[in-house]
Amino acid sequence: VIQPGTATLRKAKKITIKTCLDNPFVFQWKTIEGEDMSFILQTLEERIKHTGLKKIETPRKKKRSLTKKQTEGKCGASSDELPKEETEGHRPKPGWTDIRIRRQLAIGVNEVTKALEKNELLLLLVCKSAKPAMITSHLIQLSASRATPAGQVPRLSETIAPLLGLTSILALGFKKQSDTFTEAIEAIIPKVPALEVPWFQYRTEESVAHADTDSSENEESEQLAEALVDELTSKKRKHMENNQLDLSHVILQPLKIKKLVPNPNKMKKPPRKKKKAFS
Repeated sequence: VIQPGTATLRKAKKITIKTCLDNPFVFQWKTIEGEDMSFILQTLEERIKHTGLKKIETPRKKKRSLTKKQTEGKCGASSDELPKEETEGHRPKPGWTDIRIRRQLAIGVNEVTKALEKNELLLLLVCKSAKPAMITSHLIQLSASRATPAGQVPRLSETIAPLLGLTSILALGFKKQSDTFTEAIEAIIPKVPALEVPWFQYRTEESVAHADTDSSENEESEQLAEALVDELTSKKRKHMENNQLDLSHVILQPLKIKKLVPNPNKMKKPPRKKKKAFS
């Protein structure tokens, strides 16, 4: 007599789709290619070589379990330890060769974002090899809000990372107090195209026209920013008093509806078939 099997077929789970509102604006880097790209890479390479800035890392040694013969040999050979200590004394210390020059740069995406939030950068260069693009896309709005010229340079990480002793550099920023890179910054800024952000167009135009590294001009820009803030606050007060808003120059953009499927490439294993019990 064949007993009925207790196995049940698994029902296919429904794919959960989440809808969300997406930003209607699409921000993209303006890649610097051709002669401008080669000029920027060449100037940076020459300047970094001239400064001699590099990160020195200590080689990691793997610990191995020693046998009895090796331990006896080490105990007997005491004279071999002296030349090893002498060679270790001549090795350079781990870390950056010049900390003063290192503080004038912002290396990496995290360090660049912090410097942009504090408004400490004069120039920003981003590598095109950053994948996914979301890693560096937020820097477009930040650099436009701080009026700092920024651009995307192909092969930035390939050429500059080995000079600095690093594996990769996705973002490189030059701070305002950089004395060693002033000539390079002044030469690179005219080659960088202006960013296109709808609500920061006036600031980007002013930054391209008046991009200099003098402290006096920085003070003037701060005074202009304070004056703009005062004007905006005064306009807001007037609008609040009159309860009327001037929306003649405002262009509304439709919101996009985006559908998200969690883990769409997930491969589900077929259910195991249970053998029926025979008696």
